[in-house]
Amino acid sequence: MKQYYVYILKCSDGSYYTGMTNDINRRINEHNYGLNKESYTYNKKPLELVFCTEFNEVNQAIAFEKQVKGWSRKKKEAIINDRWEDLKKLSECLNKTSHKKIL
Repeated sequence: MKQYYVYILKCSDGSYYTGMTNDINRRINEHNYGLNKESYTYNKKPLELVFCTEFNEVNQAIAFEKQVKGWSRKKKEAIINDRWEDLKKLSECLNKTSHKKIL
């Protein structure tokens, strides 16, 4: 059965890059060797793999990658640090125009 991986790299400038692949070792090597000058990670080496999770279904991996790419830095750091339970709190709207009513 083919495996698919969603991963997060920490770049030398402290930013995060999220990607998806079916061969994690090959993909990390491609990032590190920087073959594509247009890629986000090209000028941000060295790169560190800080998170990786696998899926059996490609569509699940693609959906999770898209979800993570839309997340805040704090949410990404929560899963990097295996603090999945923090995601709910980090997803709460904290601005004063929130739909939540103060009683």
